[in-house]
Amino acid sequence: MKKLPVLLIVMLILLSFILNIFGLMKLIPIFITSPILFISLLILFLYLNDRRRFKGF
Repeated sequence: MKKLPVLLIVMLILLSFILNIFGLMKLIPIFITSPILFISLLILFLYLNDRRRFKGF
């Protein structure tokens, strides 16, 4: 159950990467697809960084 958010985030990254490929083929505007890919990668890095943080005593 702990790996479910990571799996969903990876699926979001794959979907946004496919959308970005469509943007490079000029089927979807690239200025819409690039921020989606950036935000999905940012969410992944924030999630991976926040899991093992020491919160204090």
